[in-house]
Amino acid sequence: MTNDPAAGLPGPAQTRPGNALSSQPASPEREFEKRSYLRDYAAMMDATPHPSLLIDHSWNVTAANRGYETLFREAGPHPTAMPGQNFLRFVLFHPDAADVLREHETSWCLPLLAQFSAALETHAQDATLQDIRRHIADDALMNAAYQQGLPRWMRLVGARALDHDGAVRPLHHPDPPWGRTTCRVVTETPSTLQSLGLTRMTLVLHAQSTAPSVPQQREAPSARPHGTTGRRPAAPHLRVVPAGP
Repeated sequence: MTNDPAAGLPGPAQTRPGNALSSQPASPEREFEKRSYLRDYAAMMDATPHPSLLIDHSWNVTAANRGYETLFREAGPHPTAMPGQNFLRFVLFHPDAADVLREHETSWCLPLLAQFSAALETHAQDATLQDIRRHIADDALMNAAYQQGLPRWMRLVGARALDHDGAVRPLHHPDPPWGRTTCRVVTETPSTLQSLGLTRMTLVLHAQSTAPSVPQQREAPSARPHGTTGRRPAAPHLRVVPAGP
């Protein structure tokens, strides 16, 4: 488990913007119960081999299981976008994200940007979301995709733009038995997690022989100059979005 799942909970004198816990301090007994629940929930997550994590509305990772650690174990160091810190930052800004998350832009970046846009409307003053927005604005191509391409993509895909539960997405697992495969995104927010402002996301891995096909989407051109090989540049860019009608 990457984190102590109870470590990030607000204490009696702490609040968390946008969190249902922030209305009033909890009693010591209630605090103990919440922390015990999260530790038991984390133990349950560790019982599955499928990558699974707990995130808040800003995609901060509260806990992640061994399967999640394994999936992203080859990600190099990054000051702000490690997979164990913030999942959205990792997907958008880590140069190694596309090595694991296949069809990176159309299957991962755009769907998460759609959810990010909705979260920013709901939690406009959230410091983490505002910082991510500034990082998007600092990249001219990503900012153009966010402001211009994303609305068009959302019109094309409809309600699926925001509800990712059940979506099948391609990835490349570092363990050869999995390799190039797909996963089904399963999100869960039972009542206790909801009261803590948390959501569980699990990437249910498919064996290569049983992996369902993913509808073909227009591929973005490579980030590497023509004729070169090697690692991706220091920062990924959103280069294209699906063309409109």
